[in-house]
Parts: sequence; C-alpha cells; structure tokens
Amino acid sequence: MEQDRSSQSRPPHVLVFPLPLQGHINSMIKLAELLAIAGFKLTFLNSHHNHERLVKFNNIAAHSERYPGFQFKTITDGLPLNHPRSGSWFLDMFEDTMELKMKESLREVLVNSSPPVDCIIGDGFLGFALDVAKELGIPIIFFRTSSPCCFWVYHSIPDIIQAGELPINGSEDMDRLITTVPGMETYLRCRDLPTFCRKLDIEDSSMKLVVKQTRKSLQADALILNTAEELDGPILSQIRTKCPRVYAVGPLHAQLNTRLNAKHGESYDHFSNTLWEVDKSCIFWLNKQPNRSVIYVSFGSITSTSREQLVELWYGLLNSKTKFLLVVRPNSVIGKDGEGEDVVMELMEKSKDRGYIVNWAPQEAVLNHPAIGGFFTHNGWNSTLESIVAGVPMICWPQFADQHVNSRVVSEVWKIGLDMKDVCDSKIVEKMVNDVMVDRKEEFAKSASEMAKEDKEEIKMV
Repeated sequence: MEQDRSSQSRPPHVLVFPLPLQGHINSMIKLAELLAIAGFKLTFLNSHHNHERLVKFNNIAAHSERYPGFQFKTITDGLPLNHPRSGSWFLDMFEDTMELKMKESLREVLVNSSPPVDCIIGDGFLGFALDVAKELGIPIIFFRTSSPCCFWVYHSIPDIIQAGELPINGSEDMDRLITTVPGMETYLRCRDLPTFCRKLDIEDSSMKLVVKQTRKSLQADALILNTAEELDGPILSQIRTKCPRVYAVGPLHAQLNTRLNAKHGESYDHFSNTLWEVDKSCIFWLNKQPNRSVIYVSFGSITSTSREQLVELWYGLLNSKTKFLLVVRPNSVIGKDGEGEDVVMELMEKSKDRGYIVNWAPQEAVLNHPAIGGFFTHNGWNSTLESIVAGVPMICWPQFADQHVNSRVVSEVWKIGLDMKDVCDSKIVEKMVNDVMVDRKEEFAKSASEMAKEDKEEIKMV
C-alpha cells in the first residue's frame, strides 16, 4: 500500500516508443507533447541515429524547457549509424537485426527507469514491446501510426487469402473488387492493396510480418489511432469488433496546435520534429504568389524516385497552368554516378519562372499558406491528415505501406482528390494538376474545405 500511495503522489510516467522512421516519430512525439501538456511525465525512447538527426535539425532542448517532465532516451535500432535507412529497410532487417537488439535495450531501459514506468505507449509495429511489458507487469497501449483503413486491410489479409481473392492474377486483375474486408467491399480493389500483396507468393515474408504485427496490436490493453470518428467512424466500428478499447485521438497535429494556441498563443510551426534540414526560403517565395495558385509537391521522408520518374513529374508540372513548390530530398533520386543530383540541379535552373525546388519544406506551414491550392502527395498518413485539416485537395501518387489504401479513400470515399497510383506520365500529371488547380478547382476546394470544417468542429469538442 505504501508503494501505491507513493506512486500516486507523482505524475504517471509514460514511455513512448516509436518505430525508428520519420512518419512514426512525427505523430508519436506529438502524442507525447499532448500528454506532457496534460501533466504526465514523459520519456520518449528514440533510436540513437534518429535522435542525432532530431538534435541536429531541431531545438530539442525546447521540449524539456516547456515540459519539465519530458525527457529523451535513446537505444540502438540494430544498424550502424551510417546505414542509409531508405526504402523498406526496416521490413528487410526487422526480424533478423532490429527486433532482437531493440527488445534487449527496451527491457534494460524499463528495468532501470526512475521513477518506474507506469505505462508504455508503443508503436503498434513493435510487437515485441508487448512481450517485454507483460514480462515486467507494465500496462501497454499500442499506437498505430498508419490509417485505420490500412490497419483494417492489414488485419484482413489472411481472410482475403482464405477467400481466394489473393494472389492477384496479372495486370488484368488489378481493378477487381476485394469483397472480404468488412466495410470496404464497394471500393477496395486489388490495385489499392499494399504493394506486397501484388506478389504471387502469399507466403511473402513482408506480408507475414505486417499481418503478425497487426494482429498482435489487438492484444494490448488498448489501441490508439491517429484519426477522428468523423473521418473513420465506419472502419473504427469494424476494428472494435476485434478490440473494443480503440481510441481515436487525432488528427494529433491539430489537437496539439489547438492546445498550444490556447495555452501559449503559438501556431503550427512552434517545434519541428523533422529528421531533415528545413529550407524556410520557400515560405518567402510563397508569400509572393497569389492565393491558391501553387501546388505543393512532396513524397515524404522515405520515397525515392528514378531520374525518369522525376523528369516525367517535372514536365507534367511545367506544362500545367500552375506554379509549383517541389521537394526533392538529398539522395532521393536514383541514378548512376551522381546523375540524380545533376538532374535536380538542371531542373532547378529550368524551373525559375514556374516553380521553386527545395530539399525539405516546413510542411504544416506550407499546407496552411494561403498560396497553396493543392498537394501532390505520396499519401503517407501524416501528410494526408495535414492536408485534410488544412483544407487542401490532393493528387495521390502512393508508393508503399498504407499509401495505396489511403489514396483510394481520399479519391473514392472522401472525394477530396485524384488517385494517380501506378502511373508516372507527364501528360497525366499535367491533366490532374489542371483538374485540381484550374478546371475543377472550385469543386475540389469546396469538398476539401467542408471536410476540414467538420474535422475542426470535432477537435473543438474533444
């Protein structure tokens, strides 16, 4: 009883533990900030590699200054610091390298924590955290950073296979409807499934890993999803048939902005959680552009493009009737002997009159800038939510993970954008940019604005 009274005399200590990827860190650090505002003691457990990048490109000390109970701790992700960590490296190396080393390190942090950790909020992809939590008798909540729709598709993959709807039989089969994902029977096609579902091998290791981690998420004490009932109510109802304690706490970046504005009068650009150096010069360029005249083009923190794809995208943008802000991360263009960097420099020179190219942009600030009228995106869940809240319609060019499902929902269910998956052709890029930014501008702007308004009303009610 003495121990119980002593633990009650201090704030609850929560350890937040993300998968070591930019998108996962971004949303989970925002959740940690929200808990810190509410008075919890927070330990954010990051990989050594990603913490070094956070320190290099962000004012990490500001977190500790604002939230006295907020601390960062680091562990290894099992890879050397100079590993490129691009593409699907974590799927390739998860079970052989990362899981074992991270599991040992997590146990060590928890055993030696002072004060003791009262609850773990673990990334839902890190299923081994459940084993450690049970071993040490610590409650655990899993946070899935992907969209609820994709989480539900991941969970349903064994049922899709059992029904004979996988494997996919060639390109002519891509537009066949998938009928065995409850709640998505009318719009989910083979083309909209995660890319690993396109393999003929239904025993594919990546697919099995994702299904295993997804189904394990439902064994936690509760499940947190970065969404709102207004956005994903029907799918949340389906997930709750498997796990009753599902909490929709998002969109997290908007929840955090609302609370910080109320408390400190600050806006969305108060802290950056990026692993890349932000180029804020693009904001000055946007300041000179008319309202809703620019399309913002960014494909996230992992996606790589070939030289040929980038050139097709660029010509499509250049031939459209719209100015553009294009993000091309360092080393993200695949080419021989530095030709990727050469083509970027060449395009920058040719884009001076029509566009602006940066290595990395302050995305929330960009999407909320009055000059932005559309977002050409890979449809990572954070980017999708940021676009929805900002009321910006999308052109969707998904690459992997939850992005193919998200792009289908954006275009077919919410009708706030166009889906360009499986295509990279300058003529199609040109047409879609003109549709969103010129020919059907008011139609898309109206639907995106209405969805943003509904979301903001729900955030106020929380």
